[in-house]
Amino acid sequence: MPNLVLVGFMGTGKTSVGRKLARKLGMKFVDTDQEIERVTGMTVREIFKKHGEIRFRSEEKAAVRRITGEDGQVIATGGGVVLDPENMRMLKQNGVVVCLTAEPEVIYQRLKNKKNRPLLQTEEPLKTIKRLLAERQPLYESAGIAVNTTNKDLDDVIAEVEKIFYRKRENYI
Repeated sequence: MPNLVLVGFMGTGKTSVGRKLARKLGMKFVDTDQEIERVTGMTVREIFKKHGEIRFRSEEKAAVRRITGEDGQVIATGGGVVLDPENMRMLKQNGVVVCLTAEPEVIYQRLKNKKNRPLLQTEEPLKTIKRLLAERQPLYESAGIAVNTTNKDLDDVIAEVEKIFYRKRENYI
């Protein structure tokens, strides 16, 4: 069975949707950021602080390579995984890739009290969210399938992604 891969900006619900959907489908749940933390022994925030974004992206690519070697998983990726075309190629090779989206103001509300988001530790986080979303938009669109999570109940998003997965997985079997 192919993987179900969730990409999208931070705060769009990838981990929440992925964890619950994996249980529902009887699949293994994998979060790329958690995999990076497991392997490096550092949090994402610590990697950014001590070694910078370039090192983090290198660890992210290695994690994607390891994770995509298996199938039958629900994979929640970090928001910047799309920045490397090789990551997207590996994720699509054996996976139905779905991009979760949300309005910038909703993302801000979901993340404003979280201190573990290194890219948002700025004077104007909403402005940063809008800028990063604009920069990454074409990359997120490369997923080909998008589900907007703005003002949607978690169970509704899960049902929508599940339908997409069952419809698209036939291309991999």
